[in-house]
Amino acid sequence: MKRITLLLPILLSTLTILQAHAQRTVVKSLANNAIRIQWRQIDGGLKLEEVSLKQNDRWTKTIPPSGEYTLLYSETKPSTESAETFEKITGGKFPEDAYHYQQTQWKESTTGVALNTAGQAFHFYPQTGELKNKGLEFKSETEVATVISHWKTDPRFPTDILVTMTLNAKKKGFFSLATPTLAALPVKQMSWVSVPGYFQGNFMQKNFALAYAYGHGIPDRPVVYRERCASTLSPLMSSKDGFTLSVVPEPGLARDPWAKDQITQIDWHLGISHMNRKGELSPTLYYPVLGEEKSEMEPGQSISYTFRYSLIAGDWFQATKHAAIDIYKFRETLALRQSKQALTDRIEKMHHYLTDPKTSLWNIEEFKGKQIGAQSYLGGVVGSDKDAMKNSDYGAMWMLANATQDPELTQKVLPPAENFKLVQQQTDQGFFKGAVEGQYYLAKKKKFVEEWGEVVEPIALTYYVMLDVGNMLLFEPDNAELKERLRIGAEKLLSWQRKDGSFAVAYDRKTEEEIFKDIQDVRPTFYGLIVAHRILKDEKYLKAAEKGAEWFLKNAVETGAFLGVCGDARYAPDFATGQSAQALLDLFDLTQNKKYQDAAITCAKIYTSSIYTHPIADHQPKTVNGTAREDWEISQTGLSFEHGGIFGSATRHGPIQLASHAGMFIRIYQLTGDQFFADMARAAAIGRDAFVDSKTSVASYYWNAMNRGAGPYPHHAWWQIGWITDYLLSEAALRSNGKVTFPRGFVTPKVGPHQTYGFAPGDVFGDKANLIIKEGFAVADSPSIDPIISKSTTQNTYYVTLLNNSPQPTAFNLKIDHGKASENNVAATMKWAETNQKAAITNIKLPAFGSRTLQINY
Repeated sequence: MKRITLLLPILLSTLTILQAHAQRTVVKSLANNAIRIQWRQIDGGLKLEEVSLKQNDRWTKTIPPSGEYTLLYSETKPSTESAETFEKITGGKFPEDAYHYQQTQWKESTTGVALNTAGQAFHFYPQTGELKNKGLEFKSETEVATVISHWKTDPRFPTDILVTMTLNAKKKGFFSLATPTLAALPVKQMSWVSVPGYFQGNFMQKNFALAYAYGHGIPDRPVVYRERCASTLSPLMSSKDGFTLSVVPEPGLARDPWAKDQITQIDWHLGISHMNRKGELSPTLYYPVLGEEKSEMEPGQSISYTFRYSLIAGDWFQATKHAAIDIYKFRETLALRQSKQALTDRIEKMHHYLTDPKTSLWNIEEFKGKQIGAQSYLGGVVGSDKDAMKNSDYGAMWMLANATQDPELTQKVLPPAENFKLVQQQTDQGFFKGAVEGQYYLAKKKKFVEEWGEVVEPIALTYYVMLDVGNMLLFEPDNAELKERLRIGAEKLLSWQRKDGSFAVAYDRKTEEEIFKDIQDVRPTFYGLIVAHRILKDEKYLKAAEKGAEWFLKNAVETGAFLGVCGDARYAPDFATGQSAQALLDLFDLTQNKKYQDAAITCAKIYTSSIYTHPIADHQPKTVNGTAREDWEISQTGLSFEHGGIFGSATRHGPIQLASHAGMFIRIYQLTGDQFFADMARAAAIGRDAFVDSKTSVASYYWNAMNRGAGPYPHHAWWQIGWITDYLLSEAALRSNGKVTFPRGFVTPKVGPHQTYGFAPGDVFGDKANLIIKEGFAVADSPSIDPIISKSTTQNTYYVTLLNNSPQPTAFNLKIDHGKASENNVAATMKWAETNQKAAITNIKLPAFGSRTLQINY
């Protein structure tokens, strides 16, 4: 057979186009020095026959190629009603009617469009291909539209292929054009599949509700997800031989959650899937979404969009970082963040908010002969008549009281708060001895209740006995009553732990039978036993904690399946995933078993999928409730979910400001050297003033509340003090290279992994020093500077660790009010602890995210 090969070199490009003509064969190739993609004409269509990467000067074939295109078309607008109903793995309707917060989301997620059954699907291969505009242009004709695609390599990222799709309508109707199937991965060859923010995993899950609502396994249907909870716009799949393919839309294609002057969080511009319409594993985008904006077209109208395939010899985390950092400019958007109020100033202002009974909604009630104190909770609680009460961060309560020595806290808040904790635990004999009666106290009914029904959860025992009581005992180590309560709780956890180390999700309060058998307790319930061991020093608790962790590693960390702790969301995966990472770090500290540290890092990597990395923030002017803002001020980028996915609050409310993960991510950065974790921590923590109530310095919880403050959740201020302290002290330890460190306590229920401080002296440049808060003692004239104050335990020496929480170098002046430290106006000498040199407190200069420690001797 005579074969003629024509090579067309292209100037100023690494692109190689190869066309080979034979009697019935045309070969076209797109290549550079890193990637090669080759098509062959078969049966009238150009099909992909090779997708290869260059490794060690040799071309290696990666994932089985395809090249098939898909176009969806409907003459009429698709229905917005549910197309199917689904059952739990144990039988019965899912979700149950009691979960009314989830009904709308589930309905939206089970329409024909979301289930990818709506419309007529046209599957085809391009009929023609030609060299054009430094790439290859393919053309296809269907009875409803002409489809043109242009492929080229990206000189910035050699293993990325940029593709622009154009649809020209021939008929009136609704259209959705999918990204072509570059490659389809056989299930047997997959190692990891993810739509970040919705699910991640390494196994197929046949029960649709379990996969779709919880991400416990990969959905076996080609469902189409909304961008509203897609944390990073990069659906991906990894093969067992080490290749990862992701599909990344060009910035600006997905919805902007606040496009101009009102919320646009629920707009649906972009469909995202882990499968093509045929149900083959292949990351896929759909634009426009069938029935949504821009999908209705008249004959002669056209629409275009651009995306990229990214194919790497690496894992899913590497691929996700590429999308977030290189394409969606996560690092550059962090550089925009500037604070208008120091984080330490917020803590001081929230101190006043929390000691004012009117602003903090503090209540004192009589229960079982004790004066119990808690804050009003005006969110949803079953049985509440606006009389629910709750305390949140007991570690932060005791820390603030200890650091300020404020009698409003030590005498008026702590004693009734401790009583609240004592009566919250069930101590009478029976199946629930040692457990908690409920998270909330209903003042009118004079009883404790759980958030969503009469259930008792082992993790609630871990949270509201083991963690809260454990943190209190760090400050009150000789409190015999609290120790006994901790012991009772630990014994209950031991009795509830199964032989394999796992726990039930919950028990029915009335029947004592296990409930929620359709989901596993893939949460850090074992952490309560870590607390018991650390406080009570009994080895059996540590062994049980390790047993629980071993089960958790196999069933959660390795599979990517996690469960949340919010009962009103039917335990949709949430911040407990981040908390799990810290639980494993703490277990490593106790055992020095490196597998726990490795698992913690993996868990933290997975938790990055709960952080928004889009859209790209900028200076675009916007209006928020009548106030002029720049886009970066209200950006979701860098914020975490309460819970995302199909069921999560983020579907409508957006992410949250309560950045409990920030300190933990700084610790993971210390361990790994991966800048992504530090960037995420800082993006969440700084420059969020648009969400802070100017009167109280309390941030809103949900993003869509903007700056309305605590709202119905006054107890959140304690959590805010807790996470800010954890973040600042983690940064201090990092930036001082371990010269400024304070011992960490336990994580706090239930919003994530931040930990308690202030119960024991820290180490500040070799001197033992206590963490203190002296409002007005050290004040910087730049809101980017956070002073952390500590006092030597042996001499009248104060340390002021100055953190520059800005992505730019900062020059500032520091004002020291010596009268707050020295009653007799004793002259002070000041030096820099790092160098022992005399210190001047004017025109101090710190690099971006830098620190220095001022030593003041009286």
